[in-house]
Amino acid sequence: MAALPDPATLTTGGLLATSFIIGLSGAVMPGPVLAGTVTHAVRHGVLAGPLVVLGHAILEAALLLALVAGLGPILTRPVVGGLVGAVGTVILLWMAWGMFRALPGLRLELIQGKAGAAGPVRDGFLLSLANPYWSLWWATVGLSLLAMALKSPLGWWGLLVFYLGHIGADLAWYLFVSLVVAKGRRFINDLAYRVLVGGCAAFMVLFGGYFALFAWRQLRAVWG
Repeated sequence: MAALPDPATLTTGGLLATSFIIGLSGAVMPGPVLAGTVTHAVRHGVLAGPLVVLGHAILEAALLLALVAGLGPILTRPVVGGLVGAVGTVILLWMAWGMFRALPGLRLELIQGKAGAAGPVRDGFLLSLANPYWSLWWATVGLSLLAMALKSPLGWWGLLVFYLGHIGADLAWYLFVSLVVAKGRRFINDLAYRVLVGGCAAFMVLFGGYFALFAWRQLRAVWG
């Protein structure tokens, strides 16, 4: 694994590129946010990706401030990871249940403008919050990058550059995903749409089980 750049030598462009590349390596991994983006992209088109990332970015901005305030070590505690995993399991199963319940009457009606924007933004927030590995990543890799940004010649401005590079990676990837799905939706009828939504719901159930296992292992380490 390549070492991170020397913070003392980082320019604005170097920090931006570093945070973008490391952020992209995490963004491209399959997960609940990807499933949510695919589902919304069929109905909302290319805008689905940026809207999902907006919800994700709001949550990450709040977490970034929490880490700067010194809450990083708390997030690495097994009990915190276990509780986040347990809550995440409930959120994912609740969303999957809603998707399964809607399947029989689900129709592919394209949503335009602001009327349908709240759904992707909300899901971008909730699906990120539901993932215990997201908070764990921020408490470890993210915290290291934060320290690097603060030690760069940019000082506190480095945090903003780091955040923009990180969110830029999310935006680039999920915009690409929503673009691919949106361009292909002309070939998707109501039945294919139900199959797609059902598949994404099943994917969330699987991740819910995965998060439940993670929570159980973390809490067992605490309570014995």
